[in-house]
Amino acid sequence: MFLAWEAMNKLIPDLYIDTMGYAFTFHVVTWVANIPSGAYVHYPTISTDMLRRVQSRQRGHTNSNAISSSYILSSAKLMYYRFFMYYYSSSLRSAVFLMVNSSWTKNHVDSVLSHSDPFIDFLHFFVPPLLILRYLTSQNKSPVASSRIVYPPCDTREMAKFPLTNREKVIVSVAQFRPEKEHATQLYALHELVTRHPVYRVQGKEVKLAMIGGSRNEEDASRVANLRSLAKELELEDRVEFLVNAPYADMLLQLSRASIGMNTMVDEHFGINVVEYMAAGVIPVVHASAGPLNDIVVPFNGMPTGYHAKTSKEFAEVLHTALSLTSEEDSAIRERARTWAAKRFSEGEFEKGWDGSGWKRWL
Repeated sequence: MFLAWEAMNKLIPDLYIDTMGYAFTFHVVTWVANIPSGAYVHYPTISTDMLRRVQSRQRGHTNSNAISSSYILSSAKLMYYRFFMYYYSSSLRSAVFLMVNSSWTKNHVDSVLSHSDPFIDFLHFFVPPLLILRYLTSQNKSPVASSRIVYPPCDTREMAKFPLTNREKVIVSVAQFRPEKEHATQLYALHELVTRHPVYRVQGKEVKLAMIGGSRNEEDASRVANLRSLAKELELEDRVEFLVNAPYADMLLQLSRASIGMNTMVDEHFGINVVEYMAAGVIPVVHASAGPLNDIVVPFNGMPTGYHAKTSKEFAEVLHTALSLTSEEDSAIRERARTWAAKRFSEGEFEKGWDGSGWKRWL
């Protein structure tokens, strides 16, 4: 908010568009410059799902075991989340237009826009500072009612040059080594695959997994070390390659030779890496949720462009399905996936969607 105040003191624009997820800056822009605000939302700062997980004391990446196992800590966190959600909702409603990157994000942002909390409303009348804050954050007379999906662009030109044939039995995973990416599921899936189908252990037909991702800090480095240990425990160390902080050229090389691209994150809000898989001619095998399920790996001309799964066993089965395609089926699904990615997630489509949001009428 201070950054927004500082920026407004240096230049008053005609329109303010946030693409970083700083919804609380909308109020600063209104107070200081009295100009309209809009946003392109990649991921909601807080969602009704997060509230539900804390309320039900469900452990997860955003709700640690230390909190979920404690009634007192869970109650305190829930109250904090309720206040946060209340003002986040108010901030989003102060925008004159909202764009989002996927149907999953749209559903959550629209849910935030319609959110209400009678108890927090009631508190404002008994706590003067909160009443003032409510007045200051409720200035928009015509709040936005819903968001508009504008898929992010993916530069697929280089990847679209890769040949679709003569691919190696390599499964590639492109994702930062963060906990929510669920890399362990990929190792368990590979173990399940070679256990159920021993043919993939035979020399010349063996399947390998290349994990490509960034490691930001010691926690990520420790996570990679744990994954290496798990691969060894599952007797996969000779089948799994870790490419940590690999150059972009190395990633392109892996995509040019791989047969399958795997994405195991639950509720991936969009999944630009999945679009890259498809553009590179790599068959996507993704988690059956959110963006990859509803927006990216969808039928094209009535035919599949990839596969979905939830558990490691399901992933193993669809990996086997993808690896067992006839040469004609294999080429066809790669071609469909590439065509769909280039058509739906191009820069031109993004510009068309951006202009269609109506932002120009606020200038």
